[in-house]
Amino acid sequence: MARPIILYGIALAAAAFLLEWLNYKHAVHRWSSEFTIVCIAILCVALGVWVGNRLTARPRAAFVRNEAAIAALGISSRECEVLDMLAAGHANKVIARRLDISPNTVKTHIARVYEKLEVASRTQAIQKARALDILP
Repeated sequence: MARPIILYGIALAAAAFLLEWLNYKHAVHRWSSEFTIVCIAILCVALGVWVGNRLTARPRAAFVRNEAAIAALGISSRECEVLDMLAAGHANKVIARRLDISPNTVKTHIARVYEKLEVASRTQAIQKARALDILP
């Protein structure tokens, strides 16, 4: 408790010394508008840098698929491919064409993925797969 008080006291003493050294009254009367504008500009720049740093997204590390979760759930490599294409927003017919399988096989893979992830819809499957790091 004493340390912050001491630091605060030192900071106040330094500020008082600086104000006296600059002869604050003289500086404010002579350069009042310029001084105020510079202080506000410095404050705005500092605030802008701080807010920008807080709001800017951090670069995300490279995605690494969670193979342990895939193995634990028993999801096959073909089901992973189907899940990837589901996450990309492709329809069953498009998935079937791209993977060179029938639409009924795609439906079967999707049903198995739903069972293994214990979900009831595409959206839930994608959300759960992303939560488990199966999808980027």
